[in-house]
Amino acid sequence: MSIPLLIMSARKLRKPRVPRVQRVQGILVALVFTVIIPVKIFAAPYYPELTYRYEHHLMTLNPNEYPLWRKTEEVWQYGGTEIKPAAILRSDGDNIPPLPEGVTRSLRTSWNKEAIAATIATRITTIIDRPRGTVSIDKNEEGEIVFEGVGFRGRTVDTAKAAMLTITALDTNVTDIHLPVREEQPVIHVLHPDLQDRGIAEVIAIGESDFSHSATSRRHNIATGVSKFNGHIIPQGEVFSFNEVLGPVNGETGYVKELVILGDKTLPDYGGGLCQVSTTAYRGVWEYGFPIVQRRNHSFAVQYYAPQGTDATIYPPYTDIKFLNDSPGDLLIQTHINVDKAYFIYYGTKDNRDAEVIGPYVWDKRSPPADRIEYTTDLPQGVKRKVGSAVSGMQAAWFRIVRTPDSEESIEPFYSYYEARPNFTQIGGAPKAPSWLGE
Repeated sequence: MSIPLLIMSARKLRKPRVPRVQRVQGILVALVFTVIIPVKIFAAPYYPELTYRYEHHLMTLNPNEYPLWRKTEEVWQYGGTEIKPAAILRSDGDNIPPLPEGVTRSLRTSWNKEAIAATIATRITTIIDRPRGTVSIDKNEEGEIVFEGVGFRGRTVDTAKAAMLTITALDTNVTDIHLPVREEQPVIHVLHPDLQDRGIAEVIAIGESDFSHSATSRRHNIATGVSKFNGHIIPQGEVFSFNEVLGPVNGETGYVKELVILGDKTLPDYGGGLCQVSTTAYRGVWEYGFPIVQRRNHSFAVQYYAPQGTDATIYPPYTDIKFLNDSPGDLLIQTHINVDKAYFIYYGTKDNRDAEVIGPYVWDKRSPPADRIEYTTDLPQGVKRKVGSAVSGMQAAWFRIVRTPDSEESIEPFYSYYEARPNFTQIGGAPKAPSWLGE
C-alpha cells in the first residue's frame, strides 16, 4: 500500500481527540522498515496503563491502582428498557416493597467520572496547569531588549472532559489520550516602536525542559548558556543557528567543567549541560511547526531529555541546531529558569498553521553491553575513574503533523538512534601481567 493510501486509511479511523496517535500507526509500518507495533487485548478487570499527552509531555496512570474509579449503581428496567423508578420503590430499609410486574432491579459496575477527574487533577493538572504571565518588553538606552515579567501562556486542563475521554478510552481499549488543555495568551505590553514594527505581538511557542537532580556545575552552565539567548531576535525568513548565538564555550566565557559526551566516553569539559539549553530551544520551534534545518539526537539516551526523541545535541562547531523562521514576522526570544526548569519563549506573529507531535514509537531495544575496562596513561598507576554508565539502546520515532488551511497536511518523521553503552572504567597504568607468564 502506498503512503498516501496509508494516510487516507488512518484518517478514516480518526476519532475525536482519543487518540490521534492511531492515525500514524499505518504510516509507521511503511516508514520504519520492519517495525511492528502489537495491539494487545486485555480482559477485564485488568486495564492497561493510560498515556496522557500534551505536546511532548507524556504522563501515565494505571487504572488498576485506583479502585475508586469503579462504582456500583442500581439499574431499573421495565420490559428490558432502562427507566427511572418511582420514589416509593427506592426503599433503603429492610422491607423492600414488591416490584410491579415487568419491573426489575439489578446492580452494575460503572466508571466513576468524579473519581477519575479527581485523580487527573492530582496527578496531571499539577504538572500542566499554570497561570498566564504578564510581561513588558522594551529597549534600554543602549538598544538592548529588556523584559519585565515572564510571558508564560496560561494552561488549564479540562479535568471533566479529560475524565470523559478516559472513560471512552477504557471502554474501547485505547491507551493514548490527548489532554484537553485551554491555553491563554499572557498579558503583553510591547513598548518600543521598533519591536512593534518587527511583529513582536504575542507568544508563538514555548520550549521547556526539566533538569532536576543536576549537579551544581551543570546548573551553572545551563544558566550561563540560557542567558546568551535572552533578547535575541531572529529576522523573518532567516535560519537560526544555535551555535552562532551561543558563541565560544570555555572558561573565559563563563563556563565550568562538567560531564559531556566525548566519543565513547563521558568526561568533564567546559560547558557540560549545554545540551539542556539546545533541547529547550528546539522543543518550542519543533512543536510549533517551524522547518527544522538541522538537528541530531544524543549518541545515547540521557535521562534529562525524556521522552526520548525530543532532544537536540550540540557540540560547537561541529553539531548544531538550526531552524527557519518562516512566520510572518521576526521572532524574539526570552529565556527563563525557574528552579529545575528551563524555558525558551518565542514572541512574534502567529500564522494559521496548526501542528501536533505524536510519539515516541520505540523499537530495537538493546541491553547494555558487558562492562568495559580500559588502561590509560592519562591517570596515575592504579587510579580508577568511571567514564560511562550502563544504558540501554533503542530507536525512537516522532511524527509531526502540520496543517494549514490553504495546503494539505504534512507528516514529517523525526528519527533518533541511541546506542547501548556499558559501564566503562579507566584504570591508570598498564594492565597487570597474568601470573602464568612468570616473572
